[in-house]
Amino acid sequence: MPVRTGDFKIEVNRENKTIDMVIIGTFSEEKVQEFVKEYLEKVQSVNASEYTLNVDSTDMDVLTQDMIPSMKESIGLYQQSGFDKMIITIKKNVILKMQLNRILRSTDFGNAEIREV
Repeated sequence: MPVRTGDFKIEVNRENKTIDMVIIGTFSEEKVQEFVKEYLEKVQSVNASEYTLNVDSTDMDVLTQDMIPSMKESIGLYQQSGFDKMIITIKKNVILKMQLNRILRSTDFGNAEIREV
């Protein structure tokens, strides 16, 4: 399966008290930096402890070995932001679910949930 160029969208939904993110493909190191910058700008505009972070990863690729550290850093960043809850939605994919569960356990992100569609 060819690697797709990664992209993302981050929106603040003040009415529903959610930050809605869409993650697509596989991120380059430059895209990771761009994502973190925009993420921090959006999160700083709200009180994260009152918000749920919805991460739509249905079009995200299985993580390559070199992307796992960046994903761990991102999950750690979400955790440090203090969200009330995080929901990651993925397509049914045993490998990706296993990778994400392992990362969530290693970061002790207790209020995170992975949903398969």
